[in-house]
Amino acid sequence: MEKPHKKLNVWQKAVDLSVDTYRITESFPKSELFGLVSQMRRAAVSVSANIAEGAARTGPKDQLHFLNIARALLSELDTHLEIALRIKFVSGTDAQLVSSLMTDVDRLLYGYMKSVRKLVS
Repeated sequence: MEKPHKKLNVWQKAVDLSVDTYRITESFPKSELFGLVSQMRRAAVSVSANIAEGAARTGPKDQLHFLNIARALLSELDTHLEIALRIKFVSGTDAQLVSSLMTDVDRLLYGYMKSVRKLVS
């Protein structure tokens, strides 16, 4: 089975975002395992999963649905990251790294969505 999402730069960057999110949340307090850790990891993983699911859909409207969800999840992750930064669970350096990756993913996702929108009649 061919996996078209693996060829997408946006999906590859989103996977990088998941990996870095897992890395930075490893040092969070154990009491946050079912709080911010869980929320951040779920949101990050769901970004790439929704991009993959969108890429697997045959109709552009279906594709856009999942790509829109991926963009919303980026906003959710951004909010969790801001909270983690403010309560000093994450360093400014790590927060900036993840924030920069989110910006890259969002930019690539916007471009991908723009190209898919052209297919909608």
